Amino acid sequence: MHYTLTALADSSFDVTCRVEDVAGDTLDLQLPAWRPGRYELQHFAKNIRAFGVVDQEGKPLPVRKVTKDRWRVQTAGATAIEARYNYFGLLAGDHKLDAGSSYADERFWSVNPVNLCVYAEGRLHEPCTLVLTIPDRWQVACGLPTNGHNTLTASDYYALVDSPFIASGSVWAVHYDVAGVPMTIWIQNWPGAFNAARMAHDFARFTEAQIRLFGEFPPADYHFLTVVLPVAYYHGVEHRNSTLLILGPDTEGEGLYVDLLGVASHELFHTWNICRIRPAELLPYDFTRENYFTTCFVAEGITTYYGDLMLRRAGVFDDEAYLKELLVVLKRHFEQANHAALSLTESSYDLWLDGYVKGVPDRKVSVYHKGAIVSLILDLHLRRQTAHARSLDDVMRQLWVQFGKPFIGYAYADYRAVVADVAGDPLDWYFDTCITGTTPLDDLLNDHLAFVGLRMTYDEAGLVLLEREESAEWATWMSA
Repeated sequence: MHYTLTALADSSFDVTCRVEDVAGDTLDLQLPAWRPGRYELQHFAKNIRAFGVVDQEGKPLPVRKVTKDRWRVQTAGATAIEARYNYFGLLAGDHKLDAGSSYADERFWSVNPVNLCVYAEGRLHEPCTLVLTIPDRWQVACGLPTNGHNTLTASDYYALVDSPFIASGSVWAVHYDVAGVPMTIWIQNWPGAFNAARMAHDFARFTEAQIRLFGEFPPADYHFLTVVLPVAYYHGVEHRNSTLLILGPDTEGEGLYVDLLGVASHELFHTWNICRIRPAELLPYDFTRENYFTTCFVAEGITTYYGDLMLRRAGVFDDEAYLKELLVVLKRHFEQANHAALSLTESSYDLWLDGYVKGVPDRKVSVYHKGAIVSLILDLHLRRQTAHARSLDDVMRQLWVQFGKPFIGYAYADYRAVVADVAGDPLDWYFDTCITGTTPLDDLLNDHLAFVGLRMTYDEAGLVLLEREESAEWATWMSA
């Protein structure tokens, strides 16, 4: 499949998709209903304002919708077809740019191909090209290979739509290398000057810490695609060899830079945990419908836990900075969802229902925040039981070897089996209480926090506080 993309003045895109070697009386064209990294139906077809199809000679072909986001083309003997349509480049309804949407103006583009590239049914594994109508002086920042300055090439449709890009005449590039892997931090719209040397140094440190944990890095290169907005924002989405980060200015001193470090470390960890260590229900992605799974507490909870922990282990964060971020996670769960009716597995399954909106009170928990807390409990339990000889690090390494490296999907039972193998114990109490249960975790958490000299308390207003005393175990935990 071969695509072209042209931006118009109203932030919409004219898109073409050419399909060669057409056979059969009909051909179905499908636009994804959701995107990797966000497990809710987003119905990108609602942004399409015109849709037509022609044959290899430019003659119109009959086409009709057969579902909300699928078009059926009557091929009439055509050997090739070209779909031509217009896609409005912001999310319809709230009209916002985030790390999962697409936007263009006269200065830059930030595009997720999954929003606006249809695919031909049965042709997902064929090579794809995407040609961008951009000025000659512009540069394209993307995890995909380029052919010339404006053409992206992908091994198949899955690679294409897992590769967002920035196109701009003013994007900055900061390069560093870890373990022979070239890494690039792309920056669009950073307010004022930034210290590129410091940025490369800090990014290299947390990248080294993560590669050291797993022992290897899956892709051949990696790209942090960063766009800074004039309004406060914090959002990132993981991809196979890149991440798109959308941030906004923060008035709290170095807040913008700290935000960048935090979201970048989180998304980099996803390179292993979800991009390769992936739930079986998501392998391969079915873009036409919900892909229900119960293990997002592994995909997002463990990643949230390690995102900040890697920054502390690498020395990018000091103790104070790490505890500040840990307190944020504790507050978001214990002040908002400590008495929720749904467990982590139930809340994971229901991501497709209301996982990214506030929802009704006391219904669901966050797979990010409670998921990070139960990951902390498991890590500290393993460390306490084995004098740090075993930890959550070993769980992640085993998941990588068994499932991530061979790219075989894992089930909930597989995760339990790996934890049991590392612990030498099925840990039924842990899964019954922390994962499938709904009992508040205050006492259990404090029992484990005490091992590293921490205690969670509440003030008179019911707000969470985090106390610390000296502990020899703290340094071992942070230097693992």
